[in-house]
Amino acid sequence: MLWVHLVRVLGSSLRSRTALVAENLFLRKQLALYREHQVKPRRVSDPMRLALVLLARCFVGRAALTIVQPATLVRWHRQAFRLLWRRRSRSGRPRLPADLQRLVAAMTRDNPSWGEERIAAELLVKLGLRVSPRTVRRYMGRGLGGGRQGVTGHWWATFVRSHAQALVACDFCVAVTATFRVLYVFVALEVGSRRLVHVNVTRHPTAAWTLQQFREVLPAPHAYRFVLHDRDSIYSPWLDAAVTALGVRVLCTPIHAPQANAFCERLLGSLRRECLDYLIPFGEDHLRKILRAWRLHYNRGRPHSHLGPGLPEPAPGLPVPMLTAHRLPNDSRVVARSILGGLHHEYGLKKLAA
Repeated sequence: MLWVHLVRVLGSSLRSRTALVAENLFLRKQLALYREHQVKPRRVSDPMRLALVLLARCFVGRAALTIVQPATLVRWHRQAFRLLWRRRSRSGRPRLPADLQRLVAAMTRDNPSWGEERIAAELLVKLGLRVSPRTVRRYMGRGLGGGRQGVTGHWWATFVRSHAQALVACDFCVAVTATFRVLYVFVALEVGSRRLVHVNVTRHPTAAWTLQQFREVLPAPHAYRFVLHDRDSIYSPWLDAAVTALGVRVLCTPIHAPQANAFCERLLGSLRRECLDYLIPFGEDHLRKILRAWRLHYNRGRPHSHLGPGLPEPAPGLPVPMLTAHRLPNDSRVVARSILGGLHHEYGLKKLAA
């Protein structure tokens, strides 16, 4: 048998180094696979199959196939071939670039009444991008756009933004006095300017009392067109009819949808966090006085981020914001005015005496 081994050694010396290295790696991987099977039997992973197929292409010989059978190796090779051409022959249109996908989603979000045809036409005419409407539809999102219903088909938020200057939102909240009596606070907010139009307090909120508050909010003549409120039982059909007679249209929020009146909800949250959580009213008159002072602060001294930031009722003579300088004027000094006994302060500039 010695001459047989000599012949194999001579045959190996005639083979290329690449083939020898590949066969060595092939045998090692089979040995590693054998050892893994001895520890815990499991199926061969796809990376292992791919590595064996690639190594088998570098040499010719069945002697190296000890654990992996030739038929198994051929099957793996065919599977790799199918995966390769499946990846190369993907059907369908190529995906839009990420920035164009975000643009289509933004156009759908900002224009709820637009469908895929409208967005595709906008991209073609205004931006010079030819995109199929069916491709646009893939990136519009579920439940967005696709409507041709006019104003009534717009989202609620779009409607509120479109009529913010002519919309008054109102709501109730409660406050507890020092003697544990419950008082009801009525607020009315001009949505467009974020101006707190009216605030009042009562122990017994009736429909007649609420109608009187609406008469103070909507004095003739006025420029408001809509009044928004929730479905509280105090807003009876009689009250809505009387409010409609004041020249506005009453809008009721959907059931269990406080976000539909989010502006008043945010106002009441600010009222609690900035005022009622820190003060204990002694009675109805005391709470009314507190709310009137806070209303002036809310309209004239409290910056609102939605306005830029800005003030709903800015006082004349406010300084123009400086973009680069971080120095106070030499001819002025900062003065602070106490609000609600020092709970808040309003700051301003005061000219120095010459």
